Amino acid sequence: MSDLTELSQGDLFAPPDPIITCKTLAELHGLIQACTKCEELAEYRTRAVPGAGPADARVVFVGEAPGRWEDQKGEPFVGDAGAYLTELLEKIGLERAQVFITNVIKCRPPENRSPKAPEMESCAPYLERQLALIKPDLVVLLGRVALERFYPKEKITEAAAVPRRRTVGGREVVFLPLLHPAFGIRRQDLKPEIERQFWKIREALDELATRT
Repeated sequence: MSDLTELSQGDLFAPPDPIITCKTLAELHGLIQACTKCEELAEYRTRAVPGAGPADARVVFVGEAPGRWEDQKGEPFVGDAGAYLTELLEKIGLERAQVFITNVIKCRPPENRSPKAPEMESCAPYLERQLALIKPDLVVLLGRVALERFYPKEKITEAAAVPRRRTVGGREVVFLPLLHPAFGIRRQDLKPEIERQFWKIREALDELATRT
């Protein structure tokens, strides 16, 4: 019996995945803003926070989840950690308007708790499609949760500032885990290390430039 004849009628006429068929970020972000896959998050949030930045950004930053200010404004990294991220970018010669910023999950968890595994799984197709559409050269993973989404067996304290490559949408992309800027807000003594790690972004971009 052929593979085709083994398929059920429902399989043959199943509608295409609306996430995969999105051709633009605007279309995808419309789906995210209307998403109710995680009942608790959909009920708790003020609004979903898909991400912000150019649709052809060379660098994508992936954080953990929106916080209170992000939830209110619908934009990623707009609180104290966001201001520090902007400062760090300027130190290495990048403008915030040049990069795309998003999170592993797109809705604020209650009381800013860590995302649950099922929530990350539900949101994963959105993040994967964002990367496929943007086609960045470099993906910066900010903090433990972002690292675990792509490299679940690694620890941020050991993986930070160590670039690695993986295939995304048929393209080889550099992934760079870094300590989350929020650590620098809570612990001033970590700022020198965080700033040292951010220079790895510039090093990665300069290395990529020599290969093109």
